[in-house]
Amino acid sequence: MVRSGFIRFAAGLACLWALMVVPAYAQAPVETEVDLALVLAVDISFSMDTDEQALQREGFAQAFRSKLVHDAIRGGMLGKIAVTYMEWAGSPDQKVIVPWTVLDNSESLMAFADKISSTPLRRAQRTSISSAIDFSVKLLDESGVSATRRVIDVSGDGPNNQGRLVIEARDAAIAKGITINGLPIMLRQPGYLDIPDLDIYYKECVIGGQGSFTVPVRERDQFIEAIKTKILLEVANLMPAQPLIRRIQSPPRTNCMAGEMQWRDRWSN
Repeated sequence: MVRSGFIRFAAGLACLWALMVVPAYAQAPVETEVDLALVLAVDISFSMDTDEQALQREGFAQAFRSKLVHDAIRGGMLGKIAVTYMEWAGSPDQKVIVPWTVLDNSESLMAFADKISSTPLRRAQRTSISSAIDFSVKLLDESGVSATRRVIDVSGDGPNNQGRLVIEARDAAIAKGITINGLPIMLRQPGYLDIPDLDIYYKECVIGGQGSFTVPVRERDQFIEAIKTKILLEVANLMPAQPLIRRIQSPPRTNCMAGEMQWRDRWSN
C-alpha cells in the first residue's frame, strides 16, 4: 500500500516536472528569417550642419516611402527585411533612433519612415567611423533575426579621428560575413578636419565585404536621391552601374589614418 502510494507520488512529480520544463522549451524565441538585416549608421558629428542633417533624414525617410523600395523588398526570396536606424559621432556616442523593425508591407515601411523623420535632430563631437562599425556589428549580432545578408550602411562627411583604426573595425566586420557600404558626403570644400577625395577614403578604408559599394554625394540637390538609390541597391542586392569609360591610371591609395593625423597635428592628442 505504501509502495503503491509512493509510486503514484513519484509519477505525479514527474508530470509536474514535465509541465514546468516543456512549455519553457517550447516558448524559446525563434529567430525571424529575413532577406536582409540592415544597419543604417548615420553621422551626426558637428561637421554636419543642421541643413545637411535634415536632408539626410529626409533622404532615408523618402527611401522607405518609395514604391521602388517596397517592390524590391517584396521581390526578395522571403519578401521581408529587418532595419535599424542609429546615429553616431565620437567613439562613446552611438544611439539607436529606430530599433530593429521587420519591414514586409507598406504599413510597416511607412511607419518606419515616419519614426526617422519625426525624431528631433542632434549633433555631437568627433568622428569615429570605427566605433560606429563596431556598434553596428553588435546590433547585427543581437538583432533577433536570421538574415541571408547582413549589411552596414555608413554615411558621413569626414574621416575617422577617434577610436581604433577604421580598417581594424572594417576587417573585423568583414571576417563575420558582414558587408559595409558607404555614403561619403562631400558637399563643402574640405575644412580643417575634412579631407579631399573622401570618396576614395571610404572606398579604401571604410567599405568592404561581398558586393560592397559607395554612392558619393557631391551636390546638395543630389543628397536625397543618392540615399534613395543606395537603399534600393542594398535591398535589391545590386551594385551601382560602373562607368563605361574608366581612367587607365587608378587614383592613388589614400591614407587610412588621415583623420587621426589631422586631429593630432591640430590638437596634439
